[in-house]
Amino acid sequence: MYSAMPLSLLISGLLGILGIPIAAAEAITKPAATGSIMDHLDSTTITSLLAVLLILGTSYAVSLRVLAPSTAPRFRILFIWHAFDFLIHTIFEGDRVFGAAYGDNWATKLWMVYAQADRRWAQADLTVISLELLTVFLAGPLAAWICYGIAKRDWRVSFWMVVLATGEIYGGFMTFAPEWLTGNLNLDGSNFMFMWVYLVFFNMLWVFIPLYALWVAFQDMGNAFRFRDGIMALGQEGHTTFSITKEGLDTCQEGEKKTK
Repeated sequence: MYSAMPLSLLISGLLGILGIPIAAAEAITKPAATGSIMDHLDSTTITSLLAVLLILGTSYAVSLRVLAPSTAPRFRILFIWHAFDFLIHTIFEGDRVFGAAYGDNWATKLWMVYAQADRRWAQADLTVISLELLTVFLAGPLAAWICYGIAKRDWRVSFWMVVLATGEIYGGFMTFAPEWLTGNLNLDGSNFMFMWVYLVFFNMLWVFIPLYALWVAFQDMGNAFRFRDGIMALGQEGHTTFSITKEGLDTCQEGEKKTK
């Protein structure tokens, strides 16, 4: 059976050498308290949850401001999601390079709450840092660009939704696969808050909604290809050649000069 005592002593000693207070080491290695959900609703936890709701509300408000009333509900939902995604990655995850236990700003305090369920987020875990670098510097800006593309009805937005959704699902797998393969040494699911709110709910958001984005993008691109195939078939029946360009639809009768 794995014992946390040697790891606790090792991390405490290393942090002591680095000048990090012992309290920070205890926050990393101390087993989380069990009990009801109310036992874990301290001021920092409540602030964290309210901040998430505020970001979600902001994303919804922005969608009302910039999207046309005729925007399809599925794209409105995905606009709100990608705006939320961008704000979360930018505001909450920008300080994750050195680990939450190494800082004292408001964001690190929020991450230390989550670190009670997954201790890697308090440390400078190399796997987490590698994923966060991609998340902050690539996924965040791409989510913002997707919002812009949805607002402008850019035809390329479905492709980029596929890219981002695939990356986020893969990133989620790479976040937890090492833990599953090593017996969940850093995860604490001993109570409802840690297991179902922090580890399951907040992480599964970045699985199911990207899957929904993939489904919407698949349908959108499928419609485009079916439309193209229908136009081409119509052209063959009427001896008219059609070509779809960035500027519009070009037609050309047999033996005639192509007109637009």
